Amino acid sequence: MSATNRTCHLLGVWNPSYEADAMEAHLEVLLRHARAHRAEASDDEDVYVWWGKVRSSNRQQPMAHLDQILALDELLGDGSEHELHLYLTDYRSLYVAHVAEITSGNVLDDDEDDHVPAYYREAALSCDCWFRLFDIRRVVADDTLAVIAELKKLRNAHYHDRPVSLYGGMVDLPLLVWRKDDLRWFDADLRKRYTNGRFWAEFDAEQGGNAAMQGELRDHRFGPSLWGALDPAARSFVATAEQIFRAHHRDAAFDLSPVAVNLSRALELQVNRLLRTGLAKAPPILRMHNVEGRSCDLASGANWTLGTLADAIDGDAERVAWLNEHLRKGRWFTGSLPAVLRMVSHVRNAAAHTEAVPREEVVRLRAQLVGVGCVGALVELAGVG
Repeated sequence: MSATNRTCHLLGVWNPSYEADAMEAHLEVLLRHARAHRAEASDDEDVYVWWGKVRSSNRQQPMAHLDQILALDELLGDGSEHELHLYLTDYRSLYVAHVAEITSGNVLDDDEDDHVPAYYREAALSCDCWFRLFDIRRVVADDTLAVIAELKKLRNAHYHDRPVSLYGGMVDLPLLVWRKDDLRWFDADLRKRYTNGRFWAEFDAEQGGNAAMQGELRDHRFGPSLWGALDPAARSFVATAEQIFRAHHRDAAFDLSPVAVNLSRALELQVNRLLRTGLAKAPPILRMHNVEGRSCDLASGANWTLGTLADAIDGDAERVAWLNEHLRKGRWFTGSLPAVLRMVSHVRNAAAHTEAVPREEVVRLRAQLVGVGCVGALVELAGVG
């Protein structure tokens, strides 16, 4: 484990030379079981896939730190709220998986074929250990520069807790890693709110066509650093909104409401994440806020609506002072952002109730958030931290 006593996770690499379609194969299995679950043909706990740590044919000795990897399984007992992550990359893309179990046994001998991609058996691959994965989220698609930026957020516990680099330290895989923000990628409330309860693998499959737009927004609107500061799901929502807008904004008959909905989701998700960060170490009295008659902890992990967020951010002078001091660009966050949140909330509420949002409102909202003729609020928000 790390000398820092941080919660460790794992980082692995799949080798395109003999696992060319590894991610696609695992996602196919996961999505197949997710479809069966949607059709009420299986339980929620039946949705999983096994990922094997393939042993190189050139290595004869046991994996050096296998005991440390297997020890992580002890964190995953019944009722555990701990999220153990397996980050997976081929250097072009990056995914994060929700680990349910780790074992050194051979799952191919345990009647688990329906949950294991066929290529393991077909290629007679030998594995040091296996990871049972509940879900897989795409963090970066087909963008090595973005992978490099994301991996820098992980610290290598066996390399003096230094940031992970593709150009050094990628030995003795999977690496034991941790991250300062200890991000919960698979929070149940987050999934319920932003994917309508679907698995992230299902959500990503539906959003799969916006990788090029994400690259365009990164390079020509936000810049690499600010784009990378946004939550991956927020990036996907922004890119989806931009795709829809650019494809249909000249079609007067097309309803642009989905543009407003996707941008508002991105805004809400990112503000919730930043408010939790800003209040994480605040005194309890500053964390509590009245939400519909109940006293709620704003840093509890719940995902608040845009209107609640606006009231929480600027509704208490002491909380404003705390956020000003403990967030980078805190004064913009507490001063300018609440008005934006209330404006977007008004538009989103109309769209959520199946009302066609006037095109001029969507155009104005998109300009104000993404930044057309001004510095976009989402661009400003990416600089808060």
